[in-house]
Amino acid sequence: MTTTLCAAAACSRALNDTETAVAQVLCNPCVDRIGAWLRELPLQITVLGGSRQRETTGSQSGGRVVHRTAPLPGRVDVLNLLGPAAWREVSDPDGDQHGQLPIAGVLIPWVRLITEERRWNPPTSLAPDDLALWLAQPKPLAWASRRPWAGDMFDELAELMRAVRDTTRLRPRRRAVAQPCPRCDSLTLVETDHELYTECGTCRSMYTREELALAARITLAALDA
Repeated sequence: MTTTLCAAAACSRALNDTETAVAQVLCNPCVDRIGAWLRELPLQITVLGGSRQRETTGSQSGGRVVHRTAPLPGRVDVLNLLGPAAWREVSDPDGDQHGQLPIAGVLIPWVRLITEERRWNPPTSLAPDDLALWLAQPKPLAWASRRPWAGDMFDELAELMRAVRDTTRLRPRRRAVAQPCPRCDSLTLVETDHELYTECGTCRSMYTREELALAARITLAALDA
């Protein structure tokens, strides 16, 4: 029997029969993680919007701040992430573009690819939060999970989220779950904000909350028997 691994570079899970039956190339936990990232982005964008102002540094002289260098109009890392992006690809023959791609610059190519392949209408706004919420919808997300480029999309969004979180210093909370793992019986289950699946830190198995609730009921029934 041939085992097909999830196309995400950071994932080593094998696709199950349910996933391969619908031609997914990403496992369900990775699809859910993409959706969680996209739903988190509007919250991160709000924080970035409030972080535009560059922190004042320099020495005090007569009650005023003396800058060692001319102050910039805002934080470069934040401005890069919140910057605009074109719907079509922009050529850069001289290599003038550098630094972190804007959030919109990462999301627009995926939105454009899906809308062109499926002939769907794109979002009416190219604002990064609107692009993220459009991609997070069940239909675009399910379609993307079955395309040969789904692994590239996962990897690119993972890199974007690292850049965003490193800038805002705002990360989803991780909480221990007081229940043994249904597979390996270890007490290392962890749930993360915005994510559907709870992960075991020992065997790396993933469970929905409904699956954990069912496992708990089965365990209680076995104890009462």
